[in-house]
Amino acid sequence: MTAAFREAVIEMDAIADNVRHLRRLSGTELIAVVKANAYGHGAAAAAVAALSGGASRLGVADLTEALDLRRQGITAPLIAWLHEPGQRFDAAAANQIELGISSFDQLEAAGAAANSDGPVGVHLKVDTGLSRNGVAPADWGRVFAEAARLERIGRLRIIGLFSHLANTSADDDHAALAQFDEATAAAASAGVRPEIRHLAATAAAIDRPATRLDAVRVGVGIYGLSPFDDRSSADLGLRPAMTLRASVAAVRRVPAEAGVSYNYDYRTPRETTLALIPLGYADGIARQASGRGPIVINGRRFTVCGRVAMDQFVVDVGDTPVSVGDEAVLFGDPTLGVPAATDWADAAGTINYDIVTRVGHRVPRRNA
Repeated sequence: MTAAFREAVIEMDAIADNVRHLRRLSGTELIAVVKANAYGHGAAAAAVAALSGGASRLGVADLTEALDLRRQGITAPLIAWLHEPGQRFDAAAANQIELGISSFDQLEAAGAAANSDGPVGVHLKVDTGLSRNGVAPADWGRVFAEAARLERIGRLRIIGLFSHLANTSADDDHAALAQFDEATAAAASAGVRPEIRHLAATAAAIDRPATRLDAVRVGVGIYGLSPFDDRSSADLGLRPAMTLRASVAAVRRVPAEAGVSYNYDYRTPRETTLALIPLGYADGIARQASGRGPIVINGRRFTVCGRVAMDQFVVDVGDTPVSVGDEAVLFGDPTLGVPAATDWADAAGTINYDIVTRVGHRVPRRNA
């Protein structure tokens, strides 16, 4: 049977099971992060799977992502936290999208968007050392006081107080937690009493119990990938949800010293068979993994030879019988004998988050 030309197979049961596992582990509410098309897994379908596994809220980066989920019928509580300058929040209010607020201007815009349906739900984000978005400590007093005022007059509902950890070291994370506790106290003194506090993402949800608070915001873990260099998905009780595969598009026998792909970075050391795989950097295959990326064809493991091109790459399979239409698996669940996304990350000098998120739109997602 001929394999799919190219596809990413997404195991929805794996996402649901990973959410259940991480909820049990953390013992708190779980916010499932489905930004960036659910790290490449398909946002709406992944959202449904995460909710079925017990996630109580969804998280995305921006309003475009949030509105797209609403259009696809996702009605669960949903927070978006990265906004363009001068962003208006009328569409968020109309679609009951909760807003992560990182500045006084955003707070004012959220209050202005309140309508007859009620106040706008907000999560106030504070910077606790990551130096990205989030209200700076010097502005906490002003922002908290205004947030409390807007809540009193019915413009806002303060749902959350949150921040993000750097995952640098235990000491750094606990210093951030201490600063978050200061922010919580400052908020309370201004009359802000959020319903939930959330600080931990996947790594801290697993490794830093003190940071779990009222909810954890889990991204890469729900897709079955490990955020750690020294522990695999299996070590953490997680199952990778994505398998990226393609069919062998061409096979040819070549002599020794045949050049392969651009610039002939690879020349065959002997007479051999080359298999062409129809995936390239336009599909998200890391060009940096040229000559290093692993792949399994017919149960045997090989390595990309030569440069990854825009639409394709080549594998030297030696004398192994390979035919056009045979299945080639780039990554999936390593317990099933295929490479892990982390193996491609190591080959490309990046992280597994990057490998799955970059899988392009030309690769069909098939939910299983």
